[in-house]
Parts: sequence; C-alpha cells; structure tokens
Amino acid sequence: MQPLDTHPDFDESFRDSFAAVDDTTGKRNWFFPQKPTGKWHNRRVWFTIFQLTVMFGLPFIKVNGQPLFLFNVLERKFIVFGIFIGPQDYWLFGLMMISFFVFIVLFTTVFGRVWCGWACPQTVFMEMVFRKIEYWIEGDWKAQRALEKAPWNQEKIIKRTSKAILFLALSFLIANLLLSYFVGIDELYKIIAEPISEHLTLFLGISAFTLIFFFNFAWLRDQACTVVCPYGRLQGVLLDKNSVVIAYDYKRGEPREKLRKGAERTAGDCINCFQCVNVCPTGIDIRNGTQMECVNCTACIDACDNIMDKVGLPKGLIRYDSENNIASGKSKLITTRTIAYAVVLSALWIGLGYAILTRDDTETTLLRAPGSRFIENPDKSISNLYTFKLFNKTNHPIAPEMRIISPNGTLKFAGIPNLYLNAAGMVEGSVIITLPKSEITKRRTEVTLGIFANGEKLEEFKTSFIAPEE
Repeated sequence: MQPLDTHPDFDESFRDSFAAVDDTTGKRNWFFPQKPTGKWHNRRVWFTIFQLTVMFGLPFIKVNGQPLFLFNVLERKFIVFGIFIGPQDYWLFGLMMISFFVFIVLFTTVFGRVWCGWACPQTVFMEMVFRKIEYWIEGDWKAQRALEKAPWNQEKIIKRTSKAILFLALSFLIANLLLSYFVGIDELYKIIAEPISEHLTLFLGISAFTLIFFFNFAWLRDQACTVVCPYGRLQGVLLDKNSVVIAYDYKRGEPREKLRKGAERTAGDCINCFQCVNVCPTGIDIRNGTQMECVNCTACIDACDNIMDKVGLPKGLIRYDSENNIASGKSKLITTRTIAYAVVLSALWIGLGYAILTRDDTETTLLRAPGSRFIENPDKSISNLYTFKLFNKTNHPIAPEMRIISPNGTLKFAGIPNLYLNAAGMVEGSVIITLPKSEITKRRTEVTLGIFANGEKLEEFKTSFIAPEE
C-alpha cells in the first residue's frame, strides 16, 4: 500500500508471514515489548485515567431514577443516555447501532485505527493496566525474557503467582463492571450484599467472565486484536492513501544505516536501531508500512523520537500522517468517500433524533373484534366492540386512561375496572365504543382516541367505527 514498496531494496517477505507465529515451528511467538516512554505515552496515560473514570463511574449515574446506560439482554431492557428502549422500540436500538458503526467507518477512513490504540477497552486494559502490572512485577522486556527462559525456581514462582493473583483480581473487577452495565448498579449491590445462593446464576456468570477476562489478558493478549477482532482486517477496505495513520517517513529515513561515530552520514535518518520494533506490542516493523496488526498505540513514535533526540536528528521520522502527505506533501482528508459517509451518518442522526423526540411513552393497538358487528342501542346510539393491547414503553409504572378525543362518545372496558401498566409492561382486553346517532354521518366513521396519565396526553391513535347504512 505504501510507495515504499516500489523501492528496489524493499523486501516484501514480511507480508508472507504473521509476526505472532514462528515461521519455522509454527508455534506462537510471545512478545515482550519494551516499556514505552514519551509524550504520546503520557497523553495516553491521562486519557486512560479519564476513560477508566468514565467507564467505572457511568453505572452510578442515574437519570430520573434509572441508569444512564443499561443493556439487560435477559429482560430485554436497554437504556442509552437515559432513554429506555423496550421490546416495542428495538428498531430504535438497531438504528443507534447502525449509526455507531457508520461513525466508526467514517472515523476510521479519516483517522485510521485511533479507536484501537486509544479507546478500545482491550487495548486500554491490556497495555495501560495489565502490562503496567507486568512491568512492575517482572521488570522490563529483557528481564521478562530472562524470566521466561529461567527454570521454575523460587523467584519465578513468586513473580508468576503474584501476577496471576493480581490479574485474577482485576479480571473479577472488570467482570463486575460488565455486569453493572447488564443488570444495573443496584442489582449488582444486592448480588454482593446478599447470600450467593439467592443469586447463584449471576454469580456463576461473574465467575465465568472473570476466567474469560483472565484468559484474555494473561494468554490471548495481542491475538485478541490480530486474530479475533475483525476490525483490523477491515482496514484494507476502510483506509485509503489520505487516511491519517501511524506512518514511517521513508523519504526521510531511507536508506537505513547504523550510526557510526565520527563518520560523515550520507544515508537516511533511520539508524536501524529497531527501537520501533522492540516497543511494538504486536511485534511488527512499522517501517514496512501500514499493516493489519498495527493498533496505533503510538509506542513506536515515542521510541523513535527518543532516539532522534539522542543522535541529534529531527523528531517525527515516525508520526501520525497520511501516505499521500509523506509521498507528495499533499493530503486531502475530505474526499468523496468521507463526504458520502458523513451524509449517510447525518441522515441517520437526524432520523434518530426525530424518532426520539416524537416517541410516545405508550403504544396502543386497537382493532375491531373479529367477527363482531355493530350494535344498535334502544336510544339510537351505535356500539362497536374492539380488542386492544396497550404497551408501556417506559421503565416506570403508569396508570393510564383511555379517552375518546373525537367525535363525542363513550367507551366502556369489558372486565377491566382500571388500566395499570408495570414498567415495560403490557395490558390487553376489550372495550366497547358507543357513539350517538348525531355523531354518525356515514357508514365508516374515523374515531380519534388518546392515552392520558396525570393530565398529560401520552399517545394519540385512530380507529374505524362501523354503523348501519342510512
């Protein structure tokens, strides 16, 4: 993809292999990345602190007594930004998901995999939490390599056991965080405070997710991004030559040559120190160009800048940039494709906003009872029998009242003294609508009804009223 691949000295053999697999034995290559330092890493630390604060704080935030976010799959209840989405509004949740994916596509087209390196929970927890613990217990990359090759002596047992205990504790914490988004913080508190026997299923769920997270961060690690996650494989479709990615400036860096003290330098600025490879958590060489395994973690930028500082060369040999800008000094972020994505995303957001603003708290289906005819009453009025289903689309109970808005008439429920709706509940039954002769001018009359609660109209709907022909 990069113009570098047209250089006569460029070796493309890296494309025939996978960094995480040994070419000779076919076994997995374990990566021990060097501890990153630098301004970009410091920015990621502060962003991680902010992100983790938000992630662990959101379950405690409530709007009108309900969580700001809830994804209760078992009870089919979803709350997004305080908006309750019940079974009748799943299409709304689907529209939100489509909008989110289109946003990710647009964002990736312009800014590459910034999401992966900065905001993806997998990268944030792995590189900024679990990896930090690993550095603290086992030391930097060389010490970790030595420990891996060392026999199981007392030191290795203590370090590996301590790491496993801390990883399990963190995995348990993350499992509880995940559960708080599924059942709510109040229900999670009950699970913690009450006997396990009363919440055995959820406790087993927490235990299972704890083991899954432990497996992920202790063993799967980089392969979650390079093998499991499909997002990286979509790069070839989503990125183009104008996308901003972490890129190596081959025009400035090539040809590579080791730095020799006292010798006049005629080669490029890359001194072939391999620091950019040593710090990479997925084991790639960014100098080969954009690769599927790159998660845009910025570790190679800091490593290269540190070396450039030491040897007295300008920083930015590896940086955020687009292929076109490196090749020709010209870049165009706003292209026909990005405009098309932006138009689609804007249309989705406008439609989503309209749907939310015009959304009713209830949804009523009112149909004439199958096989029933109109009834002529002694006072010349006409009655029709209807069946109805009334859904509560909120997360709080409602005591609704059904009224005829027009024309003038009366309604009477059959066998139901009062309407009452539990949170996200439903009530069904039969109702008789009666209209006086003076309000009937034709065989089929349109009747407008409404659902009211606490003096406020929640919904308005219409039905057909059948009367005898004159």
